[in-house]
Amino acid sequence: MSTTENAIASAEAHSAHNYHPLPVVVATADGAWMTDVEGRRYLDMLAGYSALNFGHGNRRLIDAAKAQLERVTLTSRAFHHDRFADFCTQLAELCGMEMVLPMNTGAEAVETAVKTARKWGYRVKGVPDGMAKIIVAADNFHGRTTTIVSFSTDHEARADFGPYTPGFEIVPYGDLTALREAMTENTVAVLLEPIQGEAGVLVPPPGYLPGVRELTRERNVLFIADEIQSGLGRTGKTFACEHEGVVPDMYVLGKALGGGVVPVSAVVSSAAVLGIYRPGEHGSTFGGNPLACAVALEVIAMLRTGEYQQRAAELGEHLHQELGLLVGGGAVEAVRGRGLWAGVDIDPGRGTGREISEKLMDRRVLVKDTHGSTIRIAPPLVISKEDLDWGLEQLREVLRG
Repeated sequence: MSTTENAIASAEAHSAHNYHPLPVVVATADGAWMTDVEGRRYLDMLAGYSALNFGHGNRRLIDAAKAQLERVTLTSRAFHHDRFADFCTQLAELCGMEMVLPMNTGAEAVETAVKTARKWGYRVKGVPDGMAKIIVAADNFHGRTTTIVSFSTDHEARADFGPYTPGFEIVPYGDLTALREAMTENTVAVLLEPIQGEAGVLVPPPGYLPGVRELTRERNVLFIADEIQSGLGRTGKTFACEHEGVVPDMYVLGKALGGGVVPVSAVVSSAAVLGIYRPGEHGSTFGGNPLACAVALEVIAMLRTGEYQQRAAELGEHLHQELGLLVGGGAVEAVRGRGLWAGVDIDPGRGTGREISEKLMDRRVLVKDTHGSTIRIAPPLVISKEDLDWGLEQLREVLRG
């Protein structure tokens, strides 16, 4: 057996089969490229589902982490540490908000947003105890905790994990009429992805997000934007909501906030919303730890320059122009997305998304499939135009195939 086969066989024997990875075993990575245990180089066109927006081994982020590793990595929230205030202040400023509640993973941040919305509903809006409702969209992906899968419409994510958490109403994505009709006096929040990533990089129809914003204001309901994948530069703006001129009541952030170095997530909102918490009501031992704050502070500094957003916008325009040329030729049925983020629907006659991903892997390009014949393309924002074009040429060759 090869080194790759041995590594995969060992993983299969000793780890739960909750993922179905492509059969490549990465050993090192730099920028937009990864090298496997056999020494083969691959162009990363997934970027850790946007966790690696700034590329693998980004020098600024690695240096920030190394410097903090020599100082202190964890205090727990039982004590203050000297990176925490700067992190909260600067992240709030980046978001145009006032307060930050830091966690670790995206799912933890979504859970925190759910708890926050419910508490706000009871304490501020006056919803009767135990009656709070949160409206979500069909085909959402917000994580995999028991509460989150309770409002998923994905059978694989949801099946066999009941009993399910009540308190959620599911409406079609992009349908303002359905959203309006679902609202009641007990509705405390609308939780949406500005672009649905796992569903195939679905962009809502123009005017939808502004309509959600207007409706939630009218009905005294919180608008929670899950920007864990779409935020922090991916779409050519700091936040995907900006494309529609929308500012939600709450951002849910993760993935790229940790620069692909450490897990960092956060809920960011106003003092009127996050100010409802009192000591002991919610927390996390590792949330907002010194190492996480040091890396996230560097991420925030990089985003403040605007260069990564601009790069995603410019390269994203090129990406979508090139992908658009593939539509209608019998191989690609549709392309969606914004910035350096695209969902590509392959004609099922050409193969499943998994089969196309495996063929691209054979040509040293790594993408990931979702929902049948769809593949997702989301390279690091630091990718060069030449490398992006090379990756797209490999896709064309596979489709000619």
